[in-house]
Amino acid sequence: MNRFGIILGGVVLAIIIAASTLFVVDQRQFAVVYALGEIKAVISEPGLKVKLPAPFQNVVFLDRRIQTLDSTESRPIFTAEKKSLVIDWLVKWRIVEPKQFIRNNGVDMRNAENRLSPIVQAALNEEVTKRTVANMLSSEREKVMQAVVKRLADDAKSFGIEVVDVRIKRVDFSANITDSVYRRMESERKRAANELRSTGGAEGEKIRADADRQREIIVAEAYRDAQKIKGDGDAKASAIYAEAFGKDPQFAQFYRSLEAYRSTFRSKSDVMVLDPSSEFFKAMRGSGTPAAPARK
Repeated sequence: MNRFGIILGGVVLAIIIAASTLFVVDQRQFAVVYALGEIKAVISEPGLKVKLPAPFQNVVFLDRRIQTLDSTESRPIFTAEKKSLVIDWLVKWRIVEPKQFIRNNGVDMRNAENRLSPIVQAALNEEVTKRTVANMLSSEREKVMQAVVKRLADDAKSFGIEVVDVRIKRVDFSANITDSVYRRMESERKRAANELRSTGGAEGEKIRADADRQREIIVAEAYRDAQKIKGDGDAKASAIYAEAFGKDPQFAQFYRSLEAYRSTFRSKSDVMVLDPSSEFFKAMRGSGTPAAPARK
């Protein structure tokens, strides 16, 4: 029984020793081997690895994947024309030199981010102050991000990291000038609207005047043509009457007398005082009645 216990204890001890000497390195990690507080090796290849048992050696793992650092606070930055902007940014970074990283920041990622954040903000300030608001909102944004990446290159090496990318997420005016900017934009829009309305009114008046002129021309031409046609008709009618009356003058005189009576006595209320023997009543007395045509 004692012998079995000794064997069992030896097996357990061997397992413990083996567990303390074996470790697995993931492909997403760096394994840093310490010996009495001093870095002995950095292992980047994944797989099962061997070390001395604790406390002679221990292992610390660092994430080798790309990390994201967001701007912790939105501080106003002044542009070249002294306009205050609030810019939100993010930085993509990763560890490339584990030994250098640990010497400068320890094994806590947050230490590196706390030191990197003000450096990014300072580099961004220097680039923004060279440009106008219009540049930051449109054409120069990409150039600003590239310039910040270049500025961070040396500081990143001292940290044992690599800055992969810098992105500007949002550019906005600070709260103290937002209202004034909106008011100016509103006044500019109103001015543009008034200009468009005045231009439209002038164009409308021009179109109406042109339409009135064309209407007058059309009416005048139509009246001219109507008068011409009426004159031609009256001329033809006169020619026909003259031709008809020329064949029988007495009938023509009688017809004109009837037309005169019709025009004179058109209304029952009309009153005329004339001598019955006057020439006007000649047709009524029968003397103006044309003789009946002779029968053949």
